[in-house]
Parts: sequence; C-alpha cells; structure tokens
Amino acid sequence: MISVAIVEDDDVIREAVREYLDSQDNLVCTAAKPSVEHFLAVLNEETLPDVILMDIGLPGMSGISGMKLITGKYPGVNIIMFTVYIDSHKIFESLCAGASGYLLKNTSFPDIKQAIEIIHSGGSMMSPPIARKVMEHFHAGRKRQVTSPLTDKEKEIVQGLVDGLSYKMIADSACISIETVRTHIKNIYKKLHVHCKADVIRKSLSGEI
Repeated sequence: MISVAIVEDDDVIREAVREYLDSQDNLVCTAAKPSVEHFLAVLNEETLPDVILMDIGLPGMSGISGMKLITGKYPGVNIIMFTVYIDSHKIFESLCAGASGYLLKNTSFPDIKQAIEIIHSGGSMMSPPIARKVMEHFHAGRKRQVTSPLTDKEKEIVQGLVDGLSYKMIADSACISIETVRTHIKNIYKKLHVHCKADVIRKSLSGEI
C-alpha cells in the first residue's frame, strides 16, 4: 500500500484527488491539507507518507519552500509538484529543491496514479508539456559546441543533480563518500561561477557544461 498526502488549497481539487486515491486498491491518502503550514503541523516520522502531491501556489508558504523544508528533514520522501505553472523557472526551481516529479493539474486521475507508482518505485515522472520544455532546453544547448571545464566525475555528479538525486544517492552511485560529493560540488560551483544547484541544472540542460 502506497501512502499519499495532498497539499492543495483548492477544496474541490483536493477532495476529488483524495477520493480517487482512497478508491484504489494500492493507494491510501493519509493527509489532505490546504497549506504547507497545516501539513507540517501533522507531519512526523510516524505520519510521513511515501509520496506527497504538493501544489506550488499555496496560501502562506509556497509549495517549493515547503518542499525544501520537508526534504531537508526527511530526505527520502518523494514529492510531486502538482500545479498549473509551466514556466521554466518554476520547473527548474522545483527540480533543484528535490521534486521527484512535476504534474500539471489537468493530469487525469489514472495518470496521477501511474506517476505515484512510478515515483514510489524509484522513477521520475513529468507531464508531457513539462518534459517537452525540459527537452527543448537540452536540445537547444546541444546545438552549441561547448568545451566543458568539468572532469568526467564532476559531469557524473552534475547528471545526478539533474536527475534529482540526493547527495547520498549520488555518492552510492559513484562509489564515493558524501563528503567527496560535497567537495566535487564545491569545485563545480567554482568552475561554473554559480552559487546554487538551480544554476548548475540550468547550465547542464542548456548545454553550457
């Protein structure tokens, strides 16, 4: 059984999604809250769901800010941004903050279920328009010939960041320690003249690395 929480301020959407999830044999909605603040008030180790559907434009704290708090305290949790926003800044900011998926609110219930299942099994999921926008950035960058200042290992770590992996997951994949990952990331920031993961991901997807 996959436990799912919903953070969505639109009562109709929140309740409709909750009812659908609860009607599925392998899904259960353990919390449905209208804001990050309401959700944080009931969130702890015992109530932590497997997957969180998180709106971005919420009253009070934004979904992206809320996600940063939640993933900072519970790094293993899977969060799917569930929103109307389709602009590149929101997409990349969400991915950098730790989102495992990005779905638009016009996504059908069966597709929401599929996304939850895929992400719970370790994959990632985006609505087709979002995936297309990410690919457009990637292909636009591929058209430019760029000599990367990064080593092969640093490029491997950058790819991990683009894939939304945690430092621990990157370390495990590259067979290095988390401290070594942090050292590589500091060097990557220095070489690329950036100060955050969002800028690294933007440069990677635009072919500047």
